[in-house]
Amino acid sequence: MTFWAGWLTVFIMGLVAVITPGPDFALTLRSSLAYSRRAGVYTAVGIGLGNTIHATYCLIGIGALISQSILLFNGLKLLGAGYLIYLGIKSLQAKPVRTESLQDNRRIVSAFAAFRLGLFGNLLNPKATLFFLALFTQIVQPETPFAAQALYGGTVALQSLVWFSLLALLISQRWVKQLLMDVSHWLERVTGALLILLGLRLAVTKLSD
Repeated sequence: MTFWAGWLTVFIMGLVAVITPGPDFALTLRSSLAYSRRAGVYTAVGIGLGNTIHATYCLIGIGALISQSILLFNGLKLLGAGYLIYLGIKSLQAKPVRTESLQDNRRIVSAFAAFRLGLFGNLLNPKATLFFLALFTQIVQPETPFAAQALYGGTVALQSLVWFSLLALLISQRWVKQLLMDVSHWLERVTGALLILLGLRLAVTKLSD
């Protein structure tokens, strides 16, 4: 497979993966609605770095080890499931917003906390490992140059960063938040329920999935 054919395959598969709603989508939605545009973007940056790390260790072979070890896979799976369920429970406790000003209504979270939310939420999802392994084993050959491999991994990481940053920017627009403000606590609760469902689904994921 030529470099450009491989890159196009990575681009298409990566794009489908990042725009498909899942834990990363729910985490970005939660940060943008519950906190601010800045928090949503930092969460997106964390997700992008998480995908960079996934791509890196899969390309150097650690991902193959994880995918073949039931103990490692299950440990990562349970950590990720627990983290998503914990975040979901917190979101279910969201209260209605009662003040008039959007600025006053906005809860404060540090940039690092928002970044950490996206990073750990992404890293603790073992299906991301399996996605990168499945993708790269079809594209990367022993003779594939390191630069090409780095570009493959960077493509998916950049796609996730751009997509979730745009999502955060859209959701956090003043007019969008104004429209959503009256039902924001319900949206956050729905997001929380989604995170719990995703966590439970992750908890029962089998290695063969």
